[in-house]
Amino acid sequence: MVGLFPLLLLSLLLGLGLHFLLQVFAKQEPANLPHGSMGWPLCGETLGFLKPHRSNSMGNFLQEHCSRYGRVFKSHLFGSPTVVSCDHELNWFVLQNEEKFFRVSYPKAMHGILGKFSLLIVSGDVHKKLRNVGASFISASKSKPNFANCVEKMSISMMNSWKNCKQIGFYKEVKKFTLNLMLKHLLSIEPEEPLAVKILEDFLTYMKGFVSLPVYIPGTPYASAVKARARLSATVREIIKERKKEKLGLEEGDFLDIILSKGSLSDEETVSIVLDILLGGYETTATLMALIVYFLAHAPDAIEKLKQEHNAIRNSKEDGEPLSWEDYQKMEFTCNVVYEAMRCGNVVKFVHRIALQDVKFKGYFIPSGWKVLPVFTAAHFDPSLHENPLEFNPWRWTDKATSKKVMPFGGGPRLCPGAELAKVEIAFFLHHLVLNYRWKTMADDFPLAYPYVEFRRGLLLEIEPVEAMLEKKPNCTT
Repeated sequence: MVGLFPLLLLSLLLGLGLHFLLQVFAKQEPANLPHGSMGWPLCGETLGFLKPHRSNSMGNFLQEHCSRYGRVFKSHLFGSPTVVSCDHELNWFVLQNEEKFFRVSYPKAMHGILGKFSLLIVSGDVHKKLRNVGASFISASKSKPNFANCVEKMSISMMNSWKNCKQIGFYKEVKKFTLNLMLKHLLSIEPEEPLAVKILEDFLTYMKGFVSLPVYIPGTPYASAVKARARLSATVREIIKERKKEKLGLEEGDFLDIILSKGSLSDEETVSIVLDILLGGYETTATLMALIVYFLAHAPDAIEKLKQEHNAIRNSKEDGEPLSWEDYQKMEFTCNVVYEAMRCGNVVKFVHRIALQDVKFKGYFIPSGWKVLPVFTAAHFDPSLHENPLEFNPWRWTDKATSKKVMPFGGGPRLCPGAELAKVEIAFFLHHLVLNYRWKTMADDFPLAYPYVEFRRGLLLEIEPVEAMLEKKPNCTT
């Protein structure tokens, strides 16, 4: 992934140069802007902003700029003059004033990958309509025992598949887990079906497009990602066609059935919302699970507390009795672990917004038409908000005030609708993981922000069953 960085430089020099000259040099900046630097001619400061760094840190760019200019500063990023906010209160204000003072504004290169009806891109009434459809899936899944049962069965199956291994590539494994779970509940596709394997391969290609050269040249990762998205769309569209032909679309079916039964979306909108939920339920949940496992490997006290919580739940149940919603509600420390991993690991480092009018807040001035980047990472590591902010400490969440200082799932009308579902999924998986395995990470393996989280070695783990097997275990790197 890091090898793509020189290509990103070339892309930015070619694609953003003229835009920079027109917007920065041909137009007088207001005198009361935040302090900062517009960076190099042509590419601004985008390269420094995107330079890979540990995701459990602010990175040199933000540290140096905050030290020099303060927690809110001006820059030139992604082809536009930009106000960068590392201030928690301003971040909250921006997210809460969607469509009033600010609007979502992602780089056009992402539009080609996500599609024009993606929830990340659309705004206004279209966003509300599609988000409500997505939220209906979350609500329906959370209230149905079969979702919890499926999570648990898949978790147990994965634990069993590791019994003869002493090493696993956890990030790849957990991506298969989360995608298979989503495919089952959205489209009734079973993990063992060839179509599930094909979709996983396309999604892996699809995700590489987010951190690749954003110019469509055949054979490049970006072009491959656009094509992968087209294949995924065609796959879902074909499933829709078959459902309609067979006159399915019953309320008691999977998520696609429910959408088709309502008839409120076009086929293109249906394809987009299905892919969005697959992407969110697969990529972001898998990344969070990997971060949790990484942090727990370096936090023996937290592991011990988790074991106590999950042993108490297991001891209260009959042998083989499945977990329930009531069990999840008892997993208080587990949820604290999830939140703390979000704070420390930063699955989403920042989001893109644009000012719809001149905005003044806390003495900061943001001109109309300027991009605004609320940077969650910086607020998560702000020592004025969090004691020992770089320390992974789930116990800090026993103080209810902590939740007001962190935005792990975003905020405002774009607050992640699947947050509760993801927590249930992760909690049930952790239940079986901590009761069945111990693990260690490699010294040179850690999460990188690029800006999306990757692991240097795919989070390669040395694992050992709680009841250690006597026979020698073969390598099983996946």
